[in-house]
Amino acid sequence: MRALPTPATHTVQSHKTLRTDRRGPLLSIELNTPDQGNTVTETLLDELLAVLDQQAPDIRVIVLSGAGADFCLGGDRSEYAEQLAHDPDGSGVRISGAKARRVCEALSANPAVTIARVQGKAIGAGLALALACDLRVAAETATFRLPELALGLPTAWGGLLPRLLNEVGAARVRELVLTCRSFDAQEARALSILQRVVPEQDLDAAVHAWAAPVIRRSPTALRVTKQLFHAYSSATRLADITALDAELMASVLLEREHAPTADGRRTGLYG
Repeated sequence: MRALPTPATHTVQSHKTLRTDRRGPLLSIELNTPDQGNTVTETLLDELLAVLDQQAPDIRVIVLSGAGADFCLGGDRSEYAEQLAHDPDGSGVRISGAKARRVCEALSANPAVTIARVQGKAIGAGLALALACDLRVAAETATFRLPELALGLPTAWGGLLPRLLNEVGAARVRELVLTCRSFDAQEARALSILQRVVPEQDLDAAVHAWAAPVIRRSPTALRVTKQLFHAYSSATRLADITALDAELMASVLLEREHAPTADGRRTGLYG
């Protein structure tokens, strides 16, 4: 395996929820709140957007990973409850949902090749972040789940559903969404959610095996190829209504928050 070239630029930055490490044309972005399962919060979305919006034009590979035992345990549900408490009309949820869509689009439409490095659990929004990447490798012990329906929520975060339909197929996606069951890395690979499954200790080597040849490619050819992939992928989605994800999520959360139970009491956001 050829080694990556010695970087002319090496910078490491720590943010509130992220850690970034740039080595020449390779940028590593690590979700870095392992004590919280790297859950997706408003702060994390803001920091991801800032990093991706400000990435250097010579970055050719971006690696998205999670610190600790799990890649990402999904969205922070307590934050949704706080947003509704402060904004009963759901505007906070809508703003958060719009940011989620922008983050996932910034990964999928990025001029660099994006690689998801997954270990442990990738749940809900965590799976959406991984799926927005071009290449996805997971440890053989990794597990995945789409729990939204079991939580009384729609599968409407970051454009997850059309990406799943495009990559996996409607029949199999329908079963995963409606049952909310967990599935392992081998099944995720069979579904094309992953391209590779390796022992956890080999994750970095698998990422390196993808990154090394990409970094040697012509920057112009790489950028145009990424644009072609993104354009053709979008075209196959037919009517892509992901712009409505934030509105759908806010509407369902508001209804759930205010719906009375059989005894006349309100259920609250999560029961």
